[in-house]
Amino acid sequence: MEQKLRLAILDMNAGKPNQGMRCIRDITNLYSSVFDIDEFDVRQHYQIPDTSYDVYISSGGPGNPLEGDGVWDVAWYKLVEDLWNHNLNNPYEKKYMFFICHSFQMACHHFQLGTIARRKSTSFGIMPVHLTRYAFNDPIFKYLPDPMYAVDSRDWQLIQPNLDVFREHGARILALEKIRTYVDHERAIMAVRFSKEFIGTQFHPEADPIGMKIYFEQKDVRENVIKTYGKEKYDTMMDRIDDPDKIELTHETVLPFFIENAVEAIFETNAVYA
Repeated sequence: MEQKLRLAILDMNAGKPNQGMRCIRDITNLYSSVFDIDEFDVRQHYQIPDTSYDVYISSGGPGNPLEGDGVWDVAWYKLVEDLWNHNLNNPYEKKYMFFICHSFQMACHHFQLGTIARRKSTSFGIMPVHLTRYAFNDPIFKYLPDPMYAVDSRDWQLIQPNLDVFREHGARILALEKIRTYVDHERAIMAVRFSKEFIGTQFHPEADPIGMKIYFEQKDVRENVIKTYGKEKYDTMMDRIDDPDKIELTHETVLPFFIENAVEAIFETNAVYA
């Protein structure tokens, strides 16, 4: 039997209950015939994978992405840098990494791609996300409509891109937040391809309609959303959950295609250089 590839899930939730990890597990388990899958609790138990894995998915999480405790954050940044350098120095054996929300902000900060700033108010809901011209040729985003829809939940964001650094790394902005003509704020960057192997999103591509519906139909959650954002926004969000062309499409496209593209590239390389 051919040896399986290895996939590492980095849980960045610091022990806080969330739907994201369940969704990531559900998606990655679809590929359990290809991968041995291990999970690491980075922030709560200081677990960090080594560089022997083929594919890495780093989750969202709470709090300020610019702050750590000097232990887990240092280890996380070192892993990212080690994997990046591995790819630079090993043309025939690549490591693939996906960054979600909090991890995306940390990665953008690490690579100095722009300013990580606190929002004036929390962005929360199922939002339209607009694709850039680079997305139309991207191996993942080219399969999504413009605008696509995604679960957005953030107090922080990437703005003011350093285009010189983007050019230096060969990075590309793939998506921007919804157009808001009624406010004078710079639009946040919602997705970046750092390289052929590294990609990340500010939104939550793992979110699935079933989990979202169960969560937001809970009485206390429903009342809190309506109190904070209004009933119209709550109703709009519930309608978008039921629309198969919105978060269901995003859920079935982004992370699955990332994993499938990584597997295909790894197998092709192994076949050529076996």
